[in-house]
Amino acid sequence: MPAPTLVVEGLGVEQRKEPGVTGRQRLMRLAALAAGLAALVAVTVAVSSNGSSGTGITKPERFDLPAISGGGRVRLVDFRGKPTVVNFFASWCTACDDELPGFARLSTALRGKVNFVGVDSLETGDRLFMPRRHHITWWPLARDVGGAQGSGLHDALGGGSAMPLTAFYDAQGRLVEVNRAALPEDALRAKLRALYDLTV
Repeated sequence: MPAPTLVVEGLGVEQRKEPGVTGRQRLMRLAALAAGLAALVAVTVAVSSNGSSGTGITKPERFDLPAISGGGRVRLVDFRGKPTVVNFFASWCTACDDELPGFARLSTALRGKVNFVGVDSLETGDRLFMPRRHHITWWPLARDVGGAQGSGLHDALGGGSAMPLTAFYDAQGRLVEVNRAALPEDALRAKLRALYDLTV
């Protein structure tokens, strides 16, 4: 036998009464449902605010990522005409902390000849910590999106758990090499000489 139906006058709303369920039990069920929905909304907002979601293209051959700050974009196509070095870092990465002083010095020496781009990926803290600490805030700085943990481009380059990671592009925007470990200054200098025939 179907549950009795109650029609609320003037609203056209039908409510089904379950036999043996009190008004208090129905209220408790509604409260539990509302709490579950609130928790789902909270998780969605938390994921969006930590930067693991967002809009962008994370294909290595044509990446287009949001800038770390402001509303700008960091796009591979904008760097054509000069070789481009894309360095990935995160605030928690001690190897990044070790290699970035050398990157800062060589990028300053090669300013106007080579593009240096920073991408914050796999981040759990302050996205601008490393750029400020190593005085590379003048580089185009992007935040990675998508992927396993705000790491779509990093993942697409085969980064896995490697950090730092450095991708080298030629002047036409073609990916020529990916280095999945820290590059001390001398090693970076040798890489720039081998790939771009540049002496610093």
